[in-house]
Amino acid sequence: MHVSLSGWALPPAISLLLTGCIGVPPRGEPREETRTVSLGNAERANVRIEMKAGELRVSGGAGDLLQATFQYDDERWKPEVRYDVTGFRGNLTVRQRTGISIGPRSDLHHEWDLKLSDDVPMDLDVSLGAGRNEMDLRGMQLRQLDVRLGAGELDLNLTGPWKKSFETRIRGGVGKATVRLPKDVGVQARARGGIGEIKAHGLHREGHTYTNDVFDRSPVTLRLDIEGGIGEIRLELEG
Repeated sequence: MHVSLSGWALPPAISLLLTGCIGVPPRGEPREETRTVSLGNAERANVRIEMKAGELRVSGGAGDLLQATFQYDDERWKPEVRYDVTGFRGNLTVRQRTGISIGPRSDLHHEWDLKLSDDVPMDLDVSLGAGRNEMDLRGMQLRQLDVRLGAGELDLNLTGPWKKSFETRIRGGVGKATVRLPKDVGVQARARGGIGEIKAHGLHREGHTYTNDVFDRSPVTLRLDIEGGIGEIRLELEG
């Protein structure tokens, strides 16, 4: 038995892990919902995204703090969007309701398209479960990035351009993550594997540390702290 989402199948062991814990909502009528969140009086933002199952796309280019489109099959899959401002900081949370899983069926549809502002200094915290996840964060004003990967697949694009240094922490699960890194700004990645593998292409390795050619010569540096799980993490140096 396989769990699949839009043609993407999970291994049987992972399928049993997911289906044995959480019930599956019945297939309902397709729904599409859009949400916009403005920054208000805040000067920077803490953004938290939690998606246990489904297809997620995150990118910049929003005219507001958040411009989102959600597609789902059942009212119980309706996402929660919360925002408040404390002092100069905005706090945005986008999350699935508890008790949601893709379960054993392949026909359930749950898709988020989240666009965030390029103009707001931002701490971004993302927790992922099963499914396909694409995060193209080029051009955003990241201060810190935290990503936790579950049983899904992640394509994370950090190729820039970047005007300021920031730190990224990635915690692997049983899925696969590809992290695309820039050539024109400094990169230093400290990577430790679990049962799975960490593979690096185009980077210099010394022990558990990977760097690119312009590290220590660039005024901007991306520092990554990566801990693998059972799955695979690939570091790809791109233009």
